[in-house]
Amino acid sequence: MPAKTGKEYLDRLKKANNNIYLHGKRVDDVTEHPGLKGVVKSMAQLYDLQYEKPGKMLYNSPSSGESIGITFMQPKTIDEIILRRNAIQEWAITSCGMMGRSPDYLNAEVMAMGSSSSFFGEEDPLFAENAKMYYEYARENDISLTHTLIHPQVNRSKAPHEQGDANVALHLTEKKSDGIIVDGIRLLATQGGITDEILVFPSTVKKAGEKDDAYSLAFAIPNNTEGLKFISRESFDYGRNGWDHPLSSRFEEGDAIVSFENVFVPWDRVFVCGNSSICNRTFRETNAVVHMSHQVVSKNIIKTEFLLGVALSIMDAIGIDQFQHVKEKGTEIMLTLEAMKSHLYRAEHNAKLDKWGTMTPEYAALDAARNWYPKMYPRLVEIIRVLGASGLMGIPTKEDFDSQEIGPIIQRGLQGKNLDGYERVQLFRLAWDLTLSSFGSRQMHYEYYFFGDPIRMGMTYFDNYEQDYVKQRVKDFLKSATKHDISAI
Repeated sequence: MPAKTGKEYLDRLKKANNNIYLHGKRVDDVTEHPGLKGVVKSMAQLYDLQYEKPGKMLYNSPSSGESIGITFMQPKTIDEIILRRNAIQEWAITSCGMMGRSPDYLNAEVMAMGSSSSFFGEEDPLFAENAKMYYEYARENDISLTHTLIHPQVNRSKAPHEQGDANVALHLTEKKSDGIIVDGIRLLATQGGITDEILVFPSTVKKAGEKDDAYSLAFAIPNNTEGLKFISRESFDYGRNGWDHPLSSRFEEGDAIVSFENVFVPWDRVFVCGNSSICNRTFRETNAVVHMSHQVVSKNIIKTEFLLGVALSIMDAIGIDQFQHVKEKGTEIMLTLEAMKSHLYRAEHNAKLDKWGTMTPEYAALDAARNWYPKMYPRLVEIIRVLGASGLMGIPTKEDFDSQEIGPIIQRGLQGKNLDGYERVQLFRLAWDLTLSSFGSRQMHYEYYFFGDPIRMGMTYFDNYEQDYVKQRVKDFLKSATKHDISAI
């Protein structure tokens, strides 16, 4: 079937009736729940955009010939990498880069998994076929995915099998002729319950050993599978209007704890079963981390452009753009943006075919970007807060402006250099929702931990960086310095 529309996305969610809990109660209809309907509508708009801009968002399926989402494409050339990136950024523009788990993120992962399917056959040829077929299934049916890949934070100094309750983390309990039974908890499924299926993928935050084989799993199942529950955190969409909460009312994705209560997974949906070695190597050896990083860097460029737009609009609105320290802060955002663009350009134009036949961006550039941006994003948010200053506190609601008694007062009292009070407050409410609201705080925390603990990531980056050639240059220089020591003549 061809790429789905927004209506088809909504219809699937209604029909699936996924088992999601929010604020202590089971959600009857995610498309109507006050804490979810905003982001569900935004997701539907992403799918509709595929048909509004088919030349940019769709391509012909290599198997069926039908029009399908281009973010599922296995790129064979640099031009095809750029085509995928253009589609990724088109979606990101729609969400201002605020949806960290828009469908293209896991589309990239599934593509990498399917294209490198033979990797999963290392243990059993069945798993290789499963990975290949699942990619085709997801691509041809435009499956929307959430995913989960980390264990609960019980005692981070111990492996799952060493915990006081060794059964709390998701683990294999039984192998049957037709599938496996799994039980336990996984974190942290963004968009859990408002997608079609969940992809359980290897956790590489901490390397597993043979004693962790029971926890070493990868599989995909529908989100309405019996025994599967999504326990969502408090929604930061408070059901207010889009004027008061312009971002959180539309892009609050939600993050969920996932409970598997003796869940049955058929064999044709299993990719890894009880092999810690394969789990430890999956993300890197399949190049999934490269293609996912490419999506993230592409998205974060759009996000940074939006932050720059907000910062410049604030400067203009209150006439502070001529001050030296203000320009310096704007320059910080601009430099961050241009550095991210440079990382992306290098990654794309240095791309090479990998052993799976996929044109793969240069990982070094993307790895640098994904290590650097989490440290920069809090600073970008801080700049907007500093520029907005007390103006981010003086932000009446739309109801205040609608009041006949006080509306005219705040309309006059909160005007800007070239904006009336209504327009200026609307801009500052946007800046507040981006930085100081629950939604904005979650965005900052989310970006900081997007790929895991930044300190651990930095250690890995340091350990994997090619260091020998620069140290050799120092040795060579010191040798040459000795030869040119005039005091020895």
